[in-house]
This record gives sequence, structure tokens and C-alpha cells, in this order.
Amino acid sequence: MAIGSGLGAQIGIAPESVYGTYVAPTKFIEFTKESLVLQKTTAQSAGIAAGRLLPLSSRRVVTQRQGSGSLEMEVTTKAMGVLLQTLMGTTVTPVQQESTDAYLQAHLLIDTVGKSLTIQKGIPLTTGTVTRKNFVGCKIISAEFSCEVGGMLTAAFEIDSKDCEETSVLATASYPTMAPFHFMQMAVKTGTYGAEVARSGVRKMSLKIERPMAAERFYAGASGLKAEPISNDQVKVTGSLEMDYVDTILDDLHTSDAATSLLWEFVGAEIAPSYNERITFKIPAIRFDDAPPTVEGFDVVKPTLSFTGLYDGTNPVAIEYVSTDVTL
Repeated sequence: MAIGSGLGAQIGIAPESVYGTYVAPTKFIEFTKESLVLQKTTAQSAGIAAGRLLPLSSRRVVTQRQGSGSLEMEVTTKAMGVLLQTLMGTTVTPVQQESTDAYLQAHLLIDTVGKSLTIQKGIPLTTGTVTRKNFVGCKIISAEFSCEVGGMLTAAFEIDSKDCEETSVLATASYPTMAPFHFMQMAVKTGTYGAEVARSGVRKMSLKIERPMAAERFYAGASGLKAEPISNDQVKVTGSLEMDYVDTILDDLHTSDAATSLLWEFVGAEIAPSYNERITFKIPAIRFDDAPPTVEGFDVVKPTLSFTGLYDGTNPVAIEYVSTDVTL
């Protein structure tokens, strides 16, 4: 029996080969918060019958089903590949680095058609019995990564789901040995793509990738369930930097509206000589939208610089992930 509270909860995931078709979870996510729920659309008959004061219970019907919600977690040194692949779209096979235990995953930003997940949520009753809800056809429609002074690198994934079923059995959770990425490992670099230089004074950074989709594709003959969402707008990449006003390098970029490459990196423990656990976010061109260095009192000036990520015409937005994961 599990603990009869959130301490006994679990989240398992598996990539689907066919959108909306259940696949038994093979990886289990250490999460901090989730809000995945079934959403049903109902219709109630409005027929008039002499003397009837209330609608008939038997005349209420469910016309559509879908699911949505979020997963919040710390970004860890293992087991992140499936989520990153579903967000970014590229089919990734980890590449062994020389003859070491380090494997590189290069997640490039492309269309996410065909990339969906089964997400199984285990929810404990107070008795310790764990109920299950299996969300199928899960598409990641946005992800926000953030890290600040003294904190962990965190991620919040927004999910759109085709349906939720409760018949498939609860998988037994198991977790690899891993560690979180955190502020001590963080570097923020800007400059020419491939030769970025570390910036001083950064106290917090966040990065959001939004994937607009047509997610209301309900058609006749589909039992009230949606077809796979498809991209219906350009990807939006935005973020912000909170920093002490130690120099004017980024402020000058705001003034000129010039582009710069952004590299946000976390380097963890050594796996083998020359190879460390690592996650790197590469945005080939950003332009600052707002960077007000304002004086608000006696304290150090602390501007927040917001930016938009753009395409430089050559290099894709990418997330590189180096771990000991041989497979996603």
C-alpha cells in the first residue's frame, strides 16, 4: 500500500506511436506539482413536457471529452529526454561521446506532428490505494524553464490531451539515480553564435517556448474525441533576465535593437573526462524588448530585460542534453 497522501503519488510517461493510443509508462517523473484533469462537454435536453419542473437526468449527454493541465518539476540529470523530444519535435537518438558513458541528445526545434505521450497519473486515496488516470494523446503546447539565485532549474509543461481512461493498470514506479541542475551550475552567455561570452550580474533567467496548435479538432465519427492538434501559428520563444546593473552590454543591445545569440547552460558532475552532465538552451538570435535600468531607491539597480527569440536564418533553436541515458 502507498502512503495515503501526495507522498504516494506518481507520474509515468511513454511516447506514443499512434496519437491517442495508450502505451504503458516506461519512465517515471519526479514532479513537484500537476494539474492534469479530464474535461467533458455535456448537453442537457431542453424539451418541454407538461408539468415537468426539472430537466430529466436521463436526457443529459456527454458530447466531447479531452484533457489538459500542467506538469511542474525540477530539471534533472537523467530521464528528461522524452519530454524534451515531445516539446521540440526532433526524433532523437542519444549519441555516445567517444567511448564514454556520456550520451548527447540534440533536440532541434521542428514541427511536433506525430509526437505525443501517454501520461499516467497515480493518485492515492487516504487508505493508501492508488487510483490511476491515463491521459492519452498528450501534446506539449508550452514549456517554461526558470532558475534564480539559490534555486533549482525548474520546468513547467502545459499539456493538451485527447482523452483520459481509467482501465489500464497502474504501472510500478521506479526512478534512476539522478540530481537536479541548479544555480551554482548556471551560465548565461551572449554574442556571436558559437562563440558566446559569459555575462556578469545575472540573478535569474526564464525561457518560455510556446507551440500554438489547433487543439479543437472535433469531427463527426470520432466519438466526441479530437484529432491530433496541429501547429497553426509560428513558435513563440520569449524570456527574461534579472540582473544587477554591472555593465551596459545588454542595455546597449536594447537601445540599438541589435540581435545577439543566447546560450543558457547548466554544467553538472563529470561523467567522463571532457564530458559532464549538461543541459544547454541555444537561441541563435534574440532581441531585447524591454530593459529599463531604473533607480528605485538606495539599493543596487536591478533591471529586468525581456527578450524575444528569433531565427537567424541558419541555426535552429536547440536544447542539448548530456546524460548517461542510453535511450530516451
